[in-house]
Amino acid sequence: MHAYQIKENIKLTLKEYDPNDTKLWDSDKKAAKNKLEDLRKQLIDLQRLLYAEHKQKVLIILQAMDSGGKDGTIRSIFKGVNPQGVRVASFKVPTPEESKHDYLWRIHKQTPRSGEIVIFNRSHYEDVLVVRVHQLIADTVWKKRYEQIRHFEKLLADEGTTIIKFFLHISKDEQKERFLERIDIPEKQWKFNPRDIEERKLWGNYMQAYEDAISKTSTSYAPWYVIPANRNWYRDYVITKIITDVLKKKNMTYPNPVEDLEKYRTALD
Repeated sequence: MHAYQIKENIKLTLKEYDPNDTKLWDSDKKAAKNKLEDLRKQLIDLQRLLYAEHKQKVLIILQAMDSGGKDGTIRSIFKGVNPQGVRVASFKVPTPEESKHDYLWRIHKQTPRSGEIVIFNRSHYEDVLVVRVHQLIADTVWKKRYEQIRHFEKLLADEGTTIIKFFLHISKDEQKERFLERIDIPEKQWKFNPRDIEERKLWGNYMQAYEDAISKTSTSYAPWYVIPANRNWYRDYVITKIITDVLKKKNMTYPNPVEDLEKYRTALD
């Protein structure tokens, strides 16, 4: 089991996980970036193979507090992959149409097709996080959703989807520094939303909600990883390593070429 993978049926306590941790890399930052570049090349090759084989599916779920680094993670890790086979789905406040359906309806529509990697930037987990913290629905409703989510992810896994879930774990102090950057740096000011300050006041409630959500839905078929995310270079290295290791175990192969392939060489003359 990976060092940051959360075991099934274990109560998670986020205070036991250091957002500054770098225990899986014992060299300097520059060396880590070089290794990350090598891992990116491996990921490009593995994604090309997944797309060509066109049999298996991969769903990557990213969750984090505001400024936790979801967008940066996606940009860094998937730089250079074939956009035909990789797609990002972001989930904001449900639209009026989405609100008329069950909370998983809009999620299921975005799950990957054969040969595709889909990254969820936020996900169905908002429906046991935001709705709980802001008391948007009754406790009896969101508490049932842990089991519903487990069943939903089991359905996807049984139908051939590999699910990898990452919680990008930053400290409250780090979040403050990132918010200040959004105020001070002109190129980042567009990212600042005053509502983020109000959400920050609910930090403790969100930590408890994340602890419960991760504890109750980390399974063998859809594991959660709590990734130290205060240092972007380490976050990117660890996540890319996990994804490439998972893809390597899928025993993918390129489809067989057409019969008598060589005879077509002369037809090109």
